[in-house]
Amino acid sequence: MTSLNRIFDLLSKERRRYALYYLERQDGPVSIDELAERVIEWETDPAVVSIPEERFERVEIELLHNHLPKASEAEYVEYYPERREVEVTGTPPSSTPSSPSQRSSNDPRDS
Repeated sequence: MTSLNRIFDLLSKERRRYALYYLERQDGPVSIDELAERVIEWETDPAVVSIPEERFERVEIELLHNHLPKASEAEYVEYYPERREVEVTGTPPSSTPSSPSQRSSNDPRDS
C-alpha cells in the first residue's frame, strides 16, 4: 500500500497532479506527447492560441525525466519509457471527497 507521505509527495507538484488527473481518466496507456499536450492546455491561459514548440519540449522533458518516473513509484502507475507511454493500472489510494478523482469536472483547474 502506498504511504500517506508518498501520496503527498506525488501530489506536491501541480504538473504531476495534472498528469495523474488525466491518466486516471484514461482507459489504457497514454503517449507522452498526448499527456504533455493535455498538461500544457491546463497550464496555459485559454486566450493563448498557439503553444511554442520549445514550451512543449520543456514540459515533455520534465514529464519524461522527473514527474513520470516519480509517479511510477506509486504501485498503481506504470511508466514505459521505451514505449514513451504511461498508464494507471490499479486504483489510487482513497482520498477525501474534495479530491479530483471524486469530482465530475473534466478540468482540474475547476477544482
